[in-house]
Amino acid sequence: MTTTTEPDSQGAHFVGATPFFASGHDQRLSYALFVPKDHTPEAAPLPLVVVQHGTGRSAELYRNQWADFATRHGCVILAPLFPAGIGKRRELHGFKFLEYDGIRFDEELLHIVEEVGEEFNTETETFFLHGFSGGGQFAHRFFYAHPERLAGVSIGAPGRITQLDDSLPWWLGTGGFREKFGIELDLAALRRVPVQMVVGSADVETWEINNAGGPNWMDGVEKTGRTRIERIETLRDSFERSGLSVRFDVVPGVAHQGSLVIPVVQDFFAGLLASRVK
Repeated sequence: MTTTTEPDSQGAHFVGATPFFASGHDQRLSYALFVPKDHTPEAAPLPLVVVQHGTGRSAELYRNQWADFATRHGCVILAPLFPAGIGKRRELHGFKFLEYDGIRFDEELLHIVEEVGEEFNTETETFFLHGFSGGGQFAHRFFYAHPERLAGVSIGAPGRITQLDDSLPWWLGTGGFREKFGIELDLAALRRVPVQMVVGSADVETWEINNAGGPNWMDGVEKTGRTRIERIETLRDSFERSGLSVRFDVVPGVAHQGSLVIPVVQDFFAGLLASRVK
């Protein structure tokens, strides 16, 4: 007599590409994961890679594009989703600046990371963070606030930058950072985190980032450069003036396309993951 084992109708949704789960701390926010199918609660916790969406909220797309990487390198992919329209209809940009309408998106990400650690057996003391475009804005500002939580950060083509410069007001620079967030900027901790900046060589459209008077505009943005290439170069220069080392990647022939810089980001993270197991 042959017997078969039926798949676990509940547990099957908690490995591989998961559904989106509401955050236990703020159920307006959610996240999806890719968990390697051979990972079990009894195994050693796997490293965590957070891939932060931009304005288009393409969280599921990015999660899926990182699935093979998770399997090859033994890590869990976390794709948070911070919906548009929280607090105000048609609002798009608040999460990029860490705080909006009383929500601290940096702290909400940390709550999600802790929840994922408890439910999916991942490392939470430190994790890897990548964001492109609006996600790149969030990533470098999160880095300022919580460098001690990052094993590496990849900043992709942010349209608006916050220079590491306390002579400039937030969010053009880090002036007033402690007063706004209750966090002292820790340059020594920032210098310890491996940093990548990445942009496409054809990322030169300006219609979305030179919108004077728009809801995500601040006078002075125009001084940081006209294109995203010029702006990320300005950001790199501010990091290097403060003693941070930056791996700076310009991807040939790529415009403002987050999916097409992923191989370069994965190369950066793969090297960091490999160095952890030596």
